[in-house]
Amino acid sequence: MPDIRVKICGLKTPADVVAVAASGAAYAGFVFFAKSPRNLTIPAARELALAAPVGLAKVALVVDAEDAFLDAITEAMPLDMLQLHGHESPDRVAEIRARYGLPVMKAVGVADESDLAAVFDYSLVADQILVDAKPPKNADLPGGNGLSFDWRLVAQRRWLRPWMLAGGLTPDNVAEAIRLTNARQVDVSSGVESAPGIKDAGRISAFVKAAQMDGPPILR
Repeated sequence: MPDIRVKICGLKTPADVVAVAASGAAYAGFVFFAKSPRNLTIPAARELALAAPVGLAKVALVVDAEDAFLDAITEAMPLDMLQLHGHESPDRVAEIRARYGLPVMKAVGVADESDLAAVFDYSLVADQILVDAKPPKNADLPGGNGLSFDWRLVAQRRWLRPWMLAGGLTPDNVAEAIRLTNARQVDVSSGVESAPGIKDAGRISAFVKAAQMDGPPILR
């Protein structure tokens, strides 16, 4: 079975944590962004993080967060990684990484080949890169919009840091996305939901199985 690591982002309930742990996913993502239907308060996120079993990496997703907010999050709950999903500069990424002593994943939106230069720039300062679909102009959410991009843009790419593919992935297309790009990590949020912010345990399980399937994808 291929060694594909899966991140399920936007968990909101204890049942979500149970489903993600049971699926064999490697990462659980908690969103701290008020405009998102997956937004959590810090006390709610703490409860979920404490319920996560050993071995399930806990990731806090923030958008252009100030130090005071990051201080509150990191002091309240056990975390394994910070995910920066805003317009943080490379200098800001390096500053956050040094301040909190946690691995940092930087999201980079991609729409065309010109966006790939930023992946290299951020790979100099971040521990991992999340290659996501660039949101439409004036979009309320920087990610989790269910949009994909042309996967051929990142096919067989190698960067300085490990990277994760995101954007419009579902149980039906994740195997094809992995086959085309050779991504070893994938991220999903809306693609395993029954409604915005409502995770579906069956879809979570199906997504992880599809991502880790051996052989060519089965498209339905």
